[in-house]
Amino acid sequence: MDKKDEEYIHVVGAREKNLKNIDVRIPKKKITVFTGVSGSGKSSLVFDTVAAESQRQLNETYSSFIRHRLPHYGQPNVDAIENLSVAIIIDQKRIGGNARSTVGTITDIHSLLRLLFSRIGQPFVGYSDVFSFNNPSGMCPKCEGLGKVDTINMERLLDKNKSLIEGAILFPTFEPGGWRLKRYIHSGFFDNDKKIKDFTAEELEMLLYKSDIKVTTADPEWPKTSLYEGLIPRIERSFLKKEDGESKKYKKEIAGIVSKEACLLCGGTRLNHEVLQCTINDKNIADCVDMQITDLLDFINAIKDPKAVTMVMALRNRLEHLVSIGLGYLSLSRETSTLSGGESQRIKMVRQLGSSLTDLTYIFDEPSIGLHPHDVNKINDLLKLLRDKGNTVLIVEHDPDVIEIADHIIDMGPKAGTNGGKIMYQGTLNGLVKADTLTGKYLCNQTQLKKNIRNPAEWLSLKNAHLHNLKNINVNIPKGVMTVVTGVAGSGKSTLINQVLPKFYPETIFIDQKPIQASKRSNIATFTGLFDIIRELFSKANHVKPALFSFNSQGACPNCKGLGVTYTDLAFMDTVVSECEVCQGNRFIDGVLNYKLRDKSISEILNMTVDEALDFFYEKEISATLNRLADVGITYITLGQPLNTLSGGELQRVKLAAELESKGNIYVLDEPTTGLHMSDISQLLKILNRLAEQGSTVIVIEHNLDVISQADWIIDLGPFAGQKGGEVIFEGTAKDLINCNSSITGQYLKKYIKGGEYAWQKKN
Repeated sequence: MDKKDEEYIHVVGAREKNLKNIDVRIPKKKITVFTGVSGSGKSSLVFDTVAAESQRQLNETYSSFIRHRLPHYGQPNVDAIENLSVAIIIDQKRIGGNARSTVGTITDIHSLLRLLFSRIGQPFVGYSDVFSFNNPSGMCPKCEGLGKVDTINMERLLDKNKSLIEGAILFPTFEPGGWRLKRYIHSGFFDNDKKIKDFTAEELEMLLYKSDIKVTTADPEWPKTSLYEGLIPRIERSFLKKEDGESKKYKKEIAGIVSKEACLLCGGTRLNHEVLQCTINDKNIADCVDMQITDLLDFINAIKDPKAVTMVMALRNRLEHLVSIGLGYLSLSRETSTLSGGESQRIKMVRQLGSSLTDLTYIFDEPSIGLHPHDVNKINDLLKLLRDKGNTVLIVEHDPDVIEIADHIIDMGPKAGTNGGKIMYQGTLNGLVKADTLTGKYLCNQTQLKKNIRNPAEWLSLKNAHLHNLKNINVNIPKGVMTVVTGVAGSGKSTLINQVLPKFYPETIFIDQKPIQASKRSNIATFTGLFDIIRELFSKANHVKPALFSFNSQGACPNCKGLGVTYTDLAFMDTVVSECEVCQGNRFIDGVLNYKLRDKSISEILNMTVDEALDFFYEKEISATLNRLADVGITYITLGQPLNTLSGGELQRVKLAAELESKGNIYVLDEPTTGLHMSDISQLLKILNRLAEQGSTVIVIEHNLDVISQADWIIDLGPFAGQKGGEVIFEGTAKDLINCNSSITGQYLKKYIKGGEYAWQKKN
């Protein structure tokens, strides 16, 4: 092999998903950015081919015992990949985790803090483990280290305008005729016709809390050997402390009366009283994990005890890493399940910064997600640092600020789905801006501020918002127009719009990127209701039952049960996913495929893209739905593509399509440009404007400068993140924002609109 060839990862004959048998050379120890429209094949090449093969081959170096416990990767559809190094994938999948997983535990900083307190904290209360809220010796005995307890809301549990006999207890099995109510109306303790609002304090205490009381009533309905148990302990015992069929059956009703409240015993700190007595410079470990990371860094730097030098250095190093990538506004006590995709990705990045390994391949999925232009530079510095240590950095990205730092760019296209999968350009940024590709053209576009601003007639009013870092702010949001809420990551945007707004306006509709609760059998056709109509058309055309055309019912192939693939568990080897041998991946029994609608079988129709289906169907009800899907830019997705294979951005656009004909609603979209190419953003803006034209109020949380420039109204929060944020910096139009010197967003928008100040706006 030529020595020069060793400087490249060489992919030969890549055919995964929509890739068109492509060959490509990716330079090693450089930053390569993969660009192209959504669905052009970027992820298929980077994640499903290069990353998957690296992970698969690495897993094969372990023993069969270990391999069985590792994630399983199938072999990608590629002829060969040469000079492949170990790949570390840093994606946007939320870290998730349960209530015991926090930023502190996931980064191991909490372990270092526990060690610090066990060595120099006063008074000495025990070794490192005792400072863990996940350890029985350290956790609060009441909440068991969760910091929160289930609390029953009395207002939701009782209708105080009714008596017991009228149904005052608003919970199943306690209603009139319900078997649990008998224990109260036959106890002899209450006037069953008396309204709850007229109960004395003693009667209410008896109804709700008193327990283990001997009953002396002569009522024959009362079981003679039973003791009286109050309503609250009864519900807690029967529904909250059990995981049986009954608690699952009434899950929705339980959620209606129960809320999580801070534990009163530990004050939400999760730890027991003894552990909280141990302090360093008047702060206990709970105080430390609740601090904003920037403040915790100051606290750690102030520790001068010679016994703590090593621990202080290690803590300082990790905390500085979090600050360097724009996460200084978080606290170590923040639960990982509440982190956004972008925050999760950056947390994963921190874990790589301390590594001394080199010659790895780091693979990133849109690292700019969730970041203000002000913070993207911090991520760029990190990406360059990883490269300069001797690693190969591969990035799937749409943000021009990230594309700008690439040593090499591979532009995929020309379009999406079956019309993508080819390499349109390889080379430097200077060459890309001259290239005849969608990416090249849009990099040179000159953005203008919106000219025709809508004037609102009414406003949504949010008063005294003080949740999390919000500084008791008052905000008015115009109705019937498009408002963009801006500010650096952690400035309070999501708190204000996703949490405060629905408390004032519970009718708000959130079109988010969360997975649609559906199985791998759910697809675009089933979710939109198209499949029911299509099956009816087949039924009428062929004079058979509609159920025959369902892969979940009569028509399903018995071998794969309508999935089209079979899964073979090979114990310690990778699970093999194979096309079903009986139906050849068509999902249906043979007889069903003989029935046609205008010369197409049901399987052929499910394999059509939205674009192809638009050409095929003339039925108004079907074409209307397909047009809505086309309007939101997902024409490349097939009708039968399982929903669990769609990205967060694609799912958000599917949900958006379902709302396009609605009028007069309040819509919130959180970063809808996620996963969108620059050429797709103009289409998204048309959709958002369409909703506003139809009388809906559109509120968009966004960092993208193209979207900000087209807002009717802008609310900018800041000035910075965490405790240094939470204030309203600006409210008004984009024209005025660019002249607001106190707004970081305004400064970047002014630079963007002025044009030519970004390298990617210069066409050399």
